[in-house]
Amino acid sequence: MNVLIVEDDIDIARLVAIQVEELQGHSYNANTLKKASLIRQQHDFDLIVLDLSLPDGDGIDFCRELRKEDENTPVLMLTARGNELDRVVGLEIGADDYLSKPFGLAELKARMKALLRRVKRSQKPVEKDVVEIGSLKIEPNSHQAWLKGEALILTAKEFAILVIFAQHPMQVFSRSDLLNQVWGIQHEGYEHTVNSHLNRLRKKIEDNPNQPQIIETVWGVGYKLNPDSL
Repeated sequence: MNVLIVEDDIDIARLVAIQVEELQGHSYNANTLKKASLIRQQHDFDLIVLDLSLPDGDGIDFCRELRKEDENTPVLMLTARGNELDRVVGLEIGADDYLSKPFGLAELKARMKALLRRVKRSQKPVEKDVVEIGSLKIEPNSHQAWLKGEALILTAKEFAILVIFAQHPMQVFSRSDLLNQVWGIQHEGYEHTVNSHLNRLRKKIEDNPNQPQIIETVWGVGYKLNPDSL
């Protein structure tokens, strides 16, 4: 297991590295975004622990650029306590979890283990190689989906949301349900992050995203996939 630690605070970086060692992993530390980018070109990583305030830029920008080419490597953000906007933006642009400073070492290790477990689960073969509902076809193993014969270009989070709905048609999922299943850890108070991803998904699959027919809103409860619309 390789973990990239992007953190300019020497003490915090060392504490994170110790937790990685206890998980039988190997850590690489970058104290600037430039160094982090260079290290990423030289190694593959199973997890990135990313501080949002670096000497040469914003960790959110780093995460945004990362997600353009890598949708799968989990990112654990380290944020300043009380900076809600950073947390919301970070989750919406592709970070998988956040941890507010100061944090406990036990919680840090638990968050890292949870993200790594989720990656391992996603790498295992799913029960169904193909999910087909009317004109919608999904191949979870190859991360491909088609609607009316046209390939859908989806991010990892959008794809995961669509798979959940397709595997359980007509079942209603709350925002909290989706956040827990797709992001892997409950982020209380950040369910609106689901809205951003769901709105982008609807733009790609609905004839009229303002009046969705495929993924319907069940007011006051959540969302469900309507197989009759396909």
